Amino acid sequence: MSEQARTNRTGAAYVVVILALVVVAAGVWKLTRRSGAAKPVTEVRLGYFANLSHAQGVLGVSSGEFEKAVAPATFKTRVFNAGPSLIEALFAGEIDIGYVGPGPALAANARSRGQGIRVISGAAANGVVIVASKESGIHTLADLAGRRVATPQHGNTQDIAARHYLSAVLGQKDLANVLPIPNAEQAGMMSRGQIDAAWAPEPWGARLVAETGATIVSEEKDLWPGNQFALAVVVTTPEFLRDHPDVVAKVLAVHHHWTERLAADPKAYLPQLGSALFALTGKKLPPGVLDSAITRVTFTDDPLPDTFKTMGQWTYDLGFEQRPARLNTLFDLAVLKQVQSAPAQPEAGHDAR
Repeated sequence: MSEQARTNRTGAAYVVVILALVVVAAGVWKLTRRSGAAKPVTEVRLGYFANLSHAQGVLGVSSGEFEKAVAPATFKTRVFNAGPSLIEALFAGEIDIGYVGPGPALAANARSRGQGIRVISGAAANGVVIVASKESGIHTLADLAGRRVATPQHGNTQDIAARHYLSAVLGQKDLANVLPIPNAEQAGMMSRGQIDAAWAPEPWGARLVAETGATIVSEEKDLWPGNQFALAVVVTTPEFLRDHPDVVAKVLAVHHHWTERLAADPKAYLPQLGSALFALTGKKLPPGVLDSAITRVTFTDDPLPDTFKTMGQWTYDLGFEQRPARLNTLFDLAVLKQVQSAPAQPEAGHDAR
């Protein structure tokens, strides 16, 4: 095992411990539930990010369509910065369904030995850029070697991709220059010269360009076979899927409807999306940010399983996991296929509630 792999395993140890504890707690809760028939759902809790890649979640919430779909159950939401914290909430029973990236979904699958999480739909592909500070002198991906590269959170999808590139492609042995920094804090740090670059999901990448004068060095999709990779998927627990497939279907119906709208004409929904993101973050995006960012995102229900195979190998190579990913139980798309085959619903309009 390389020194860097040992370092990564040590650095990720606290995540392992936390997830192990919540898996045990969740297991006790699940065993308790199995003692009787599933009760009707009175509350549905959705987790997502204020990211462009989670647009179906953002718009489904802001339009009131999720809330209407699951009524008379109460609908609640929780917004996260990155995937590992969302997974902790899912395992702790604090949310029922969530939007998350492949990296944290793979970690959850590994921690629970394939028993704790199910991918039930895709959401978005691509939509990640590598952005360099205007003062950094970084003009190509090769220039990232040894420079301070921000990612949203240790172990999240962008963090794994950045670490893989720096180690496997650029040959770095020490990855201490990869700095987990919340998306909302990166612009300030880049302006102050505290970071040189960021491996950023949209619209945060376009926002760095607009607010700091940074430049886009590359899109991550150009590093993937076929220029495509999964960025966000929809997940739940096996128990919630088993006990409440009707609720999952209602949520996925709204999600699928928004996927179709965004795939057909994404720019038509930019005003609504911009207003919804402003409501979540409290900060209005600079003019043109969403227009630019949305051109780099593909909205799709396809979870692109090959992404998980590749990233599963990366997490093993980096020392985040003890063995390559086993994906035989991770995907369950049965409810999604039922939703996709249902008659199309009438257009609800573009205005947010």
